[in-house]
Amino acid sequence: MLYTFAAGLLTAGLLTEAKLVKRVLTGRFMHETNTFSIVKTDMALWRQRDFHTENEVPSVFRGTRSAMGATFEAADNYGWTLIHPISANANPSGIVTDDAFETIAGMILRGAGRQGPIDGVLFHLHGAMVTESHEDGEGELLERLRGVVGPDIPIVVTLDLHANVTQKMADNASALIAFRTYPHIDMYERARQGAELLEAAMQGKIRPKTIIARRPMLHGLDWGRTQKGPMAELIERGEKLEHAGEALVVSICAGFALANIRDVGPSVTVTYDELGGVGTAPPPQEIAETFMDYAWETRDYSTVHMLSVAEAVSRAREGEKGDQPLVVADFTDNPGGGGYGDATALLKGLVEAGVEGVAFHAICDPQAVQDGIRAGIGATATLAIGGKTDPRMGGGPLTLTGEVICLSNGRFIAYGPMGGGVERNYGPSMVFRVGGIDIIVITNNGQATDLGQFSSLGVDPARYPTVAVKSMQHFRAAFEPIAREIVLVDTGALCKPQYSPELFDQVRRPIWPLDDIS
Repeated sequence: MLYTFAAGLLTAGLLTEAKLVKRVLTGRFMHETNTFSIVKTDMALWRQRDFHTENEVPSVFRGTRSAMGATFEAADNYGWTLIHPISANANPSGIVTDDAFETIAGMILRGAGRQGPIDGVLFHLHGAMVTESHEDGEGELLERLRGVVGPDIPIVVTLDLHANVTQKMADNASALIAFRTYPHIDMYERARQGAELLEAAMQGKIRPKTIIARRPMLHGLDWGRTQKGPMAELIERGEKLEHAGEALVVSICAGFALANIRDVGPSVTVTYDELGGVGTAPPPQEIAETFMDYAWETRDYSTVHMLSVAEAVSRAREGEKGDQPLVVADFTDNPGGGGYGDATALLKGLVEAGVEGVAFHAICDPQAVQDGIRAGIGATATLAIGGKTDPRMGGGPLTLTGEVICLSNGRFIAYGPMGGGVERNYGPSMVFRVGGIDIIVITNNGQATDLGQFSSLGVDPARYPTVAVKSMQHFRAAFEPIAREIVLVDTGALCKPQYSPELFDQVRRPIWPLDDIS
């Protein structure tokens, strides 16, 4: 009835065509699932980090250099009406509970159904979500969403480059656009790219379709490192194809290997125009297969070299007051890969060696923070810190005596390369000084990606001879510019690369490196 009335006004010249705006569904539902973690990702964990609904979403993301910030800019530029039921981004952890998945997916699907008709979708997913009932969380969501909006509505999705992309995802999304940087500093740009593609699709100028190629690989492409090597080379080749008009989008995903699921591993997707504008020479599938051939040929390439805890501590002892920091990254207790963030092996080594001038981020230990709060700022206290989630992974609790020098609610605005001006929330947080080591202890788990994670607690990382962080790669965006050197350390925690068949009993076989494949 409303559409008929509007059409009548348009015929009468009382309503311009420009006012028949497009309705676009958007939002985020992002999780990288480490299936080996014992921490189930329930609704409480989703609400800890980034969980905003309906009218909260614009106030959080408008004006930020983020994927959602770019989406709001696009809506303003193109005149879209945005429907944004949810922005949810839980820290990487264990399998997502069915209750959490159904709750958040339900919000998205109800938003599409009740606030329709929907003209297009621009959604931001991770691509490596595993739930109790669905190994392919994103594929399940996209299939349900396709059922709501219909077969002809363009669905454009941005993904993390560590996505385990599946055929189901490619079949139900019109376009898949993966990040091209690791550390991920191009989320804003990829969302803008997605918005441009969606606008062209809604205008009928293109009809995007996506195909996928994969190989029997559990991991590859140097864990997705984009500074040099095969990942960087393929991204450059894909961008040349896009600029030449031979594909709409070429996305290379390294996959997320800490997942015991059938469709784990690297992939290449090519989005082309079914109307024939691009992607006809060479054919899209040929592009994808050629790219994956190269990924297979270079599967052994790796730039990762890890020190032992003893070696890292020895390097830290070389630092002197006034030096730029030696940045020591705990690769295997990476909260960005599902690590518990409370492994104590590195901290224990630093304490026992009496290393001076260390800023340590962070131990995730809500109980220790509460104990520090009860003691109060300036108090000397003896606290049991870290190692409580699974003491087998990187060391058990440390009983340390020190001074509580700072307490905070854990909230600040992250302005670094990965921050984009969006608020972070690590929950009640503390700085606990033990000898010459300032230990940051947090409530909500998260890897070190922004200098504000230190400075918001009164710790200037540039003024310490050693800065210890828990992260594999993302720390580099903010910390490499202040570092005199970077070393990676193996603390034996959850994210330690281990490839044995008994750990991956759900993975399709044969697959490299579990099987000998020539």
